Amino acid sequence: MFNFLTNYRENAAKRALFRKTRDEIAGMSHREALELGIYPGDASRIAREAVWG
Repeated sequence: MFNFLTNYRENAAKRALFRKTRDEIAGMSHREALELGIYPGDASRIAREAVWG
């Protein structure tokens, strides 16, 4: 039971970090994104790679 709760908390934290990262990337201005060399439409992919590798 302890492992289940630990895994649940870790996954919840990763999902929250994913959403925060995705929303920050998607909310960038086009100019900011271009300066970083990214496309805001790839926010989900970039966030997924950042959180889960």
